[in-house]
Amino acid sequence: MQMRSTNADRPVRLGLGVARILTVALLSTLAAGCKHDGADGSRVAGWTLIDPDQRHPILVSQQPASLSLRVSPSADGLTPAQRARVLEFASHSSASDAGNSRIVISAPSGSQNEGSAMQGADEVRQLLINTGYSETKIAVEAYQASGRDAPLRLSYMRYVAQAPECGQDWSQNLARNYQNTPYPNFGCAAQRNLAVQVANPADLLGPRTMTSRDSNRRDNMYKKYVNGDALGASKEAQTIQNVTGQ
Repeated sequence: MQMRSTNADRPVRLGLGVARILTVALLSTLAAGCKHDGADGSRVAGWTLIDPDQRHPILVSQQPASLSLRVSPSADGLTPAQRARVLEFASHSSASDAGNSRIVISAPSGSQNEGSAMQGADEVRQLLINTGYSETKIAVEAYQASGRDAPLRLSYMRYVAQAPECGQDWSQNLARNYQNTPYPNFGCAAQRNLAVQVANPADLLGPRTMTSRDSNRRDNMYKKYVNGDALGASKEAQTIQNVTGQ
């Protein structure tokens, strides 16, 4: 005898069909989520890596920079040429470091020129302070040495930018780039030129530290504020500035 389906069986079969459809859709979604495009790292989290800063990064590291000065036992401080070298070294330190590290003055101890070297270290310290270095950015230390003319050493950690290597990957056929995404070497030349030309590689890591304030200007403005004077320039001064353009 053939059994006829009743209306009560239809909701059950309909519910089973919907459940099967949802199960298939869920499995397809999970399979798509687990798919990894590009084993070479060109795709991250399903998105193509197209930012030149990430594909061709500039590596910034710190390397020591040093200066050695020979001070004889009979010397009375530094010579004019040595003072000029110290000033040049301090200028390079300010340009390539932006005040992020200290200058270390290492004087010999136990050598025949210990006394004259310590005198030279004091002179170097004073020269650095006169060029704008604060006392907290200068460190003086002694190292064990022997002989007659042990060097007086200056050192600091300078930032160095390492440029990326370009022209390494030409595997992509640009004629078949249907997604119109940047090719592997795109932006590498600009990154390399930036790494080579940057004056202070520390700027690639973040903004520079704040410089010291102008005490004279701040005191002058504070006196005007206390006396109730106008803080801005007068109309006559503004007119002269507009006319002269200075």
